[in-house]
Amino acid sequence: MEYVSAASVPQPRAEAAAPSARGGGRSSLAVALLAGAVGAAVVLLASGQVWTRGNASVVGGGALPLDATGGATTGVPSALAIVGLAALVAVFAVRGAGRIIVSALLTLSGAGAAATAWLGIGDSAALDEKAAKASGDAAATAGALTHTGWPYVAIVGGALLLLAGLLALRFGAAWPAMGGRYERDGTPRPRKARTAPDPERPEELWKALDRGEDPTRES
Repeated sequence: MEYVSAASVPQPRAEAAAPSARGGGRSSLAVALLAGAVGAAVVLLASGQVWTRGNASVVGGGALPLDATGGATTGVPSALAIVGLAALVAVFAVRGAGRIIVSALLTLSGAGAAATAWLGIGDSAALDEKAAKASGDAAATAGALTHTGWPYVAIVGGALLLLAGLLALRFGAAWPAMGGRYERDGTPRPRKARTAPDPERPEELWKALDRGEDPTRES
């Protein structure tokens, strides 16, 4: 009587789970790339726009209009967006623990960009500095302050970077690495057997001589 071991019994569930995991890895990779790239671009775009407007009193009773961009208000979101974009690219250049570290950096960059953009919504320090220079009074401050919606756009961009980082932390282990297919596994490769040149073809004889081989010797 023959006995069939448990190891020889096909496991349909395990085989079905492998393609599913690969599909989940590909979909999460696409979402992370899109969210990270768009998020960084949005933060950089929003940082170059006007966040705050106001005016400064000048001699003669007039008012000088002033404005401050996101970069003048706080340069942290744009700097973190660049760091996050670099981390997004670096995720595919490393593996193992290095990928986890880079993914964490990407996550922190997104969270930091969103948080600092939020803190910059009511920040008028940049306008106050311009008002002091315009009026010649170091204690002068800007008045009639208004705020645009660009800080909120920067927050959305930071949230997208944060999403990319969270996806990298969760699914990054299943993502491919750059140049992975070209890496050698350390096993020796068989050498190709060389055939003797055909004496009826002079060009093969010349090629053999160029390689330092004896065309008259049979292999």
